[in-house]
Amino acid sequence: MNANKSFMAKEPLVDKKWFVVDAAGKVVGRLASEIARRLRGKHKAIFTPHCDTGDFLIVVNAEKVRFTGRKLEDKIYRHYTGFIGGLRETPAKTLLERKPRDILMRAVRGMLPKNSLGRRQLKKLKVYVGPKHPHSAQKPEPIELL
Repeated sequence: MNANKSFMAKEPLVDKKWFVVDAAGKVVGRLASEIARRLRGKHKAIFTPHCDTGDFLIVVNAEKVRFTGRKLEDKIYRHYTGFIGGLRETPAKTLLERKPRDILMRAVRGMLPKNSLGRRQLKKLKVYVGPKHPHSAQKPEPIELL
């Protein structure tokens, strides 16, 4: 191999592993940034920005994540339905009670590229409420983030 050429990873040749992350007691933003980093593959030496070199991540106990400061009371999640007057606002506390997996999904989605590559990488994230997940056949390895 020529020493002056840059290495470019090719997606079919990248080894993608499965990992399990326990979100219990973890801060949402810090956990999400580490998850996004691993989904993109930035923790690997073969990282290539235009290729999906990341791993699959299974997050369990999504309902046990925590917010710092007063974010649980003050933070508001917004989405627009597309209709006139269709702005929907949900406080973080309500969203954590009703749809705890959405909090992590939204946080990670905001940290990934806003294109087709980012959407593909987000599909490798599996978030579950509670300690069980249906991916035991993939033999995921437990990892401790932060």
